[in-house]
Amino acid sequence: MPEEKSFMESLLDFSFAQVVTPRMVKLLYFLHLFLGLVAAIGLVIYFFLQNGAAQGVIALIVCAIGYFLWLLYCRIVIELVLAVFRIADAVSR
Repeated sequence: MPEEKSFMESLLDFSFAQVVTPRMVKLLYFLHLFLGLVAAIGLVIYFFLQNGAAQGVIALIVCAIGYFLWLLYCRIVIELVLAVFRIADAVSR
């Protein structure tokens, strides 16, 4: 079994002997949730400023539901990616 490379060594390994995605999964999950939150807040602020309070409240409700669905979608996709990598690891042993 080859020894574990550092993150930067694995990232710059052009033979793709080791994968870096499982090590980056927490960062990717956080980044997607953060970008979704920024987009939702931006939309709510836009609707409050451009269209008034009634449209802003509607946008707030829709964005809250949309953000929950975004959170659910991101979690499912990342778990699916991790499952594929775990399967590949189990098969390669």
